[in-house]
Amino acid sequence: MQFKDYYQTLGVTRDVTADDLKKAFRKLARKYHPDVSKEVDAELHMKEVNEAYAVLSDPEKRAAYDQLGRGYQPGQDFRPPPDWDAGFEFSGQGYSPHEAADFSDFFAELFGRMGGAHAGARHTHAGFRAQGEDHHAKVLLDLDDAFSGATRQIALRVPQMDAHGRVQLTTRTLSVKIPKGVRAGQVIRLAGQGAPGMGGAPAGDLLLEVQFKPHPRFRTEGRDLHLTLPVAPWEAALGAIVPVDLPHGSVKVRIPEGAQSGRQLRVRGHGIPGQPPGDLLLNIQVVLPPANTPKGRELYETMARELAFDPRHQWRA
Repeated sequence: MQFKDYYQTLGVTRDVTADDLKKAFRKLARKYHPDVSKEVDAELHMKEVNEAYAVLSDPEKRAAYDQLGRGYQPGQDFRPPPDWDAGFEFSGQGYSPHEAADFSDFFAELFGRMGGAHAGARHTHAGFRAQGEDHHAKVLLDLDDAFSGATRQIALRVPQMDAHGRVQLTTRTLSVKIPKGVRAGQVIRLAGQGAPGMGGAPAGDLLLEVQFKPHPRFRTEGRDLHLTLPVAPWEAALGAIVPVDLPHGSVKVRIPEGAQSGRQLRVRGHGIPGQPPGDLLLNIQVVLPPANTPKGRELYETMARELAFDPRHQWRA
């Protein structure tokens, strides 16, 4: 996928104001509108102009795009980094995947799910009363918090338009209670922390979608924990009981005799807490000791001579 420079598409600079952005869009719309334009590929150009304006005229999308696109050139190979939008507070539903399909794959990849399934605006009317919209944000938590629960200070970046029509980022910090057993994809609702209501109506809620920061050893899938477990050749060949350190303590795991690399062991109930708790899935990886000492080399030579082991015998079967 190629990076799209929306500023270049509209012929504006990165510090363009909202009014100048609108003028540039209208000028290009008159030039490329397929009902009146005689330009070659007018319909394609109009689609590109509409897409660029859809992003840059929205303070939230523009702020996220500015951060993401820093350092990229038009046409450069591009893949958005995981959780690139974490920490941004967005309002409303944004674009559904169906609506985003009207634009490029680049747009759909970045903004097609902005707002998520949980971020719908809720309104109730009684005269001029209107309940505030729900806001949403993706937050990255430590895996350890899922095992013990915690109260964390979460900093969210809130895009706003300043008096000159330029997008600015402000930061607000919230104290958030992380429930024990929280899992990736779960939503924590903070009542009254969304957009303010009108006419004395209550504010909307802030919906925090939980994701975990990359862990050096573990990978999560629902409430299950995945871990590559290194074992010595003699542990794999003879069987052994080995300790495995977990975020909430440790567990002793029995390695069956004759275990091979790639074999998966399941330890029930030792994943993320819950009702029911997840499991711990261990992928065995047999690790060979180096033959970088005289004694080590001697042991390998003895094994080669006395075991008569052929790891490729299946090829000749």
